Amino acid sequence: MTRLDRSALPDLAARLARGERAALARAITLVESRRGDHQALARELIQTVLPRTGGAVRVGITGVPGVGKSTTIDTLGSNLTAAGHKVAVLAVDPSSQRSGGSILGDKTRMARLAIDENAFIRPSPSSGTLGGVAAKTRETMLLCEAAGFDVILVETVGVGQSETAVADLTDFFLVLMLPGAGDELQGIKKGIVEMADMIAVNKADGEGATRAKAAAADYRAALHILAPASPTWSPPVITISGLANVGLDVLWEKVVDHRERMTATGELQQKRRAQEVKWMWAMVEDRLHARLRADPQVRKRVPALEAEVAAGKLAATVAADEIASLLGL
Repeated sequence: MTRLDRSALPDLAARLARGERAALARAITLVESRRGDHQALARELIQTVLPRTGGAVRVGITGVPGVGKSTTIDTLGSNLTAAGHKVAVLAVDPSSQRSGGSILGDKTRMARLAIDENAFIRPSPSSGTLGGVAAKTRETMLLCEAAGFDVILVETVGVGQSETAVADLTDFFLVLMLPGAGDELQGIKKGIVEMADMIAVNKADGEGATRAKAAAADYRAALHILAPASPTWSPPVITISGLANVGLDVLWEKVVDHRERMTATGELQQKRRAQEVKWMWAMVEDRLHARLRADPQVRKRVPALEAEVAAGKLAATVAADEIASLLGL
């Protein structure tokens, strides 16, 4: 990105407030830039548009590969835009840092939303720590809200800690499951189920409908032994078909019901305040990583330290202490 300085920020913020897609794309590119001057401008822009943020329904969506996340999001998003909503789909994909995963495929897998003028699809940045990726996604979410998008769907594309990152970005955490719970139930991470605000068994159409109902019953039984995260909300289990557009109206009704209940008790505001603090620390950690990578003394000394640790000549704790001391920590 070039030819952007502080004098251009008010115009960019005004165009963003009018919902101009070109302005939104430019603002997101600014946020994702790794240049120090761009990052400073991005922080100022975020601060400027902050009063226009926070009004959207933020939904996190996760599920094992093959569960039908993209198809479900494409259909759900199309239903919502048809009902007058503006929908942004964002992806958190830490796995792309290792493999260069094809996260740009999201736009081809969500064929209807990709051409919907009331929808916006954006993959996550493909470099940096998970905290950094989540922070960039969070800033992109704020920019989308400032541009008038009232529904934000955040998809986990990667695996591992990405579920926690997305739960910390959103108000409602949806876990998609496959029919045939017998095997899948054993493989569910307890932590993911504990984070879930709802479980939806997908592919509940045709011959899969009976299996999906049986799986839903098993998941309900599993949820009964877990204490709900909120006294106001017991996570429901429903059956849906993203492909056949079955049950997605019920899914959205549950999301809206959850939002209304959490807002009434003040839990939604409390959750978002806690998320703000987590995001702050994620950005602090990301900047510390950046400083670590950029420090000339550290870069000069690290190869020797790594070699000594790998050879068993130096304890990792001692090496870590030396790196920290080089940074003045």
